[in-house]
Amino acid sequence: MDAATLTYDTLRFGEFEDFPETSEPVWILGKEYNALTEKDDILSDVTSRLWFTYRKNFPPIGGTGPTSDTGWGCMLRCGQMILGEALVCRHVGRDWRWAGGQRQREEYISILNAFIDKKDSYYSIHQIAQMGVGEGKPIGQWYGPNTVAQVLKKLAVFDTWSRLVVHVAMDNTVVIEDIKRLCMPWLDSEGACCEPEGAGDLNGCLEGACALAEEETALWKPLVLLIPLRLGLSDINEAYIETLKQCFMLPQSLGVIGGKPNSAHYFIGYVGEELIYLDPHTTQPAVDPCEDGQVPDETYHCQHPPCRMHICELDPSIAAGFFCRTEDEFDDWCMRIRRLSCNRGGLPMFELVDSQPSHMVSVDALNLTPDALFADFSDSDRLERFFDSEDEEFEILSL
Repeated sequence: MDAATLTYDTLRFGEFEDFPETSEPVWILGKEYNALTEKDDILSDVTSRLWFTYRKNFPPIGGTGPTSDTGWGCMLRCGQMILGEALVCRHVGRDWRWAGGQRQREEYISILNAFIDKKDSYYSIHQIAQMGVGEGKPIGQWYGPNTVAQVLKKLAVFDTWSRLVVHVAMDNTVVIEDIKRLCMPWLDSEGACCEPEGAGDLNGCLEGACALAEEETALWKPLVLLIPLRLGLSDINEAYIETLKQCFMLPQSLGVIGGKPNSAHYFIGYVGEELIYLDPHTTQPAVDPCEDGQVPDETYHCQHPPCRMHICELDPSIAAGFFCRTEDEFDDWCMRIRRLSCNRGGLPMFELVDSQPSHMVSVDALNLTPDALFADFSDSDRLERFFDSEDEEFEILSL
């Protein structure tokens, strides 16, 4: 059976390879498990991750477009999964566990509603597909990891509930100064709030404006850091394998989006030489919220043993994700990354620097405000030279 035409029922009741009986540690998004003694805990953790798959019979994208993303939406769904994990960490915590058949807590339902397949959900397939047009991707075309990262960055600006900073680190470089400026915007405006001049520019109420700014911007805006990477030419360079594994061991890990030559997956961990992933290539009916506000959520959680693949089968084009709720968590992440770069067991996948190297040009240097990014899709063209084009040939699965 073609993977693109699998249904939820065939997946639910089909034959799946059980999790391996091994003494090697199992790592799932920063948590270590023993497969011999903690198998139930492993499966509970995997099941609790949000599982976004192909859907059918949703409202047409753009009013007249597709009503299903089968065959083209796998990377978009992987983008939803990695951001969904960030929202789970943000609102209910990494240790939250899903229990089916129960009335779910309000924060969790709000997270699900952000991904429901309709045009007014923050991170719906409709929003991602239409925002992708500004990145040069027509609706129905396959995305690469970098493209979906750029789209999620734009959409997050609208999510006033989560108030995330989504930062996409380009050129294999993470600039600490840039991130701290984004996550602590009050640093840039501190002087303005203390200056009595220019009060008229703020409707004659400088004190009130500053109070509002303090309310809207906590000491640190939670960070979603996405790092598009290419770890080889046609195949992954084995020198990166140990470093990639270590990313799943970090407590800030959101996993990796990428895939293999025929499909995109959301990788959440590893055991031995195998990556553990959630597979979006399952077509399920679109879901509508109930009248009481609850969302039928059984199909948003993978209730069978997770898929696995050998790490050498991974396509070299990926995007790694990390979540830092506080400045301390980001500082801890920087410390851990620097420690990893000193290890001789693998090649660093990216560079961590204090300030922006002279050869790099930031979005800020191009004077592209968030409003401008949304108002004029031509800004995407101005950024083209800084964002890789990602024309990898991933096979489009037949319908």
